[in-house]
Amino acid sequence: MKHLRKELWFNTKSRRDYINITPEVERAVAESGVREGLCLVNAMHITASVYINDAESGLIQDYDDWLEKLAPHEPVDQYQHNRTGEDNGDAHLKRQVMGREVVVAISEGKLDFGPWEQIYYAEFDGRRRKRALIKIIGE
Repeated sequence: MKHLRKELWFNTKSRRDYINITPEVERAVAESGVREGLCLVNAMHITASVYINDAESGLIQDYDDWLEKLAPHEPVDQYQHNRTGEDNGDAHLKRQVMGREVVVAISEGKLDFGPWEQIYYAEFDGRRRKRALIKIIGE
């Protein structure tokens, strides 16, 4: 069995950001040499997420607006978590909604996506260095 472990590093300039990481994941699949298998991509921080959806700017803005309505950043004192001195209680909730990871089948050496599917890294408490893990296994 072949395998590859790779990390992608991010340092977003804003608190929230949505980054299409599909090209980096595709490069990792090619590097792995796996023709048939699975590719896991997960956020390695509890205030970030990895998800799959359409690469359409209006949808990304809709996600951001919707998440901010569900768990608004301010006022920061609305979250018990922030009593620890943090200001990111909302980011933990946003991550819970959007999820930690995705798994994509690899078929004939390529990510086996449905129409329009792309992999995104979503940052909810940025402005510091964070990472996502790519783990590929197969033959």
